[in-house]
Amino acid sequence: MSARQDHWDRVYATKGEDDVSWFQERPAQSLALIRATGVPKHGALIDIGGGASRLIDGLIDGGYTDTTVLDISPTAIALAQQRLGRFQESVDWIAADITTWRPPRHYTLWHDRAVFHFLTEEDDRAAYRAALKHAVPPGGHVIVAAFGPDGPQTCSGLPVVRYGRPEIEKAFAGLLSLSETVAEDHVTPTGAHQAFQFYRFARTA
Repeated sequence: MSARQDHWDRVYATKGEDDVSWFQERPAQSLALIRATGVPKHGALIDIGGGASRLIDGLIDGGYTDTTVLDISPTAIALAQQRLGRFQESVDWIAADITTWRPPRHYTLWHDRAVFHFLTEEDDRAAYRAALKHAVPPGGHVIVAAFGPDGPQTCSGLPVVRYGRPEIEKAFAGLLSLSETVAEDHVTPTGAHQAFQFYRFARTA
């Protein structure tokens, strides 16, 4: 087990699903941006770092039929599977580190809320981009949410990289074309405010 996996397994083993700072009862902004892409209900969607997130619940409720959740923490995945009950069988679950994962197929849409900003080393960011390039063909859609310029500098005891529009466009230059930017004031379960930025991209040639 890597140190990275051990960290996230411990987080989910010691905190309730709705006690972590990134918890959302309903990830409305993510769902709205997914709908905005116009991806068909049979399109292949992957949620990077989905873990115990309730985005998968919203996708299933919305009629999306080809969904995948990837997370580094098997503990987080188990929490989501337990919550979904029999509906978990309609989801492809992948326990993997995005920086070492090799996509086995193509996806129409890639969604990531708060994974990319934890990659503080350029080698890890390059590995993330390589996985994305192989997973999403030209014409596909990518949604990345990260702490904005006014957001926290750390999360769950780890440093993060904050992204404004210039920084996120530079990070994915030559791979993605920015279509939409949306700011979100995320309120944590303890009442703290976190400045998020959602970025919707088209995968370029």
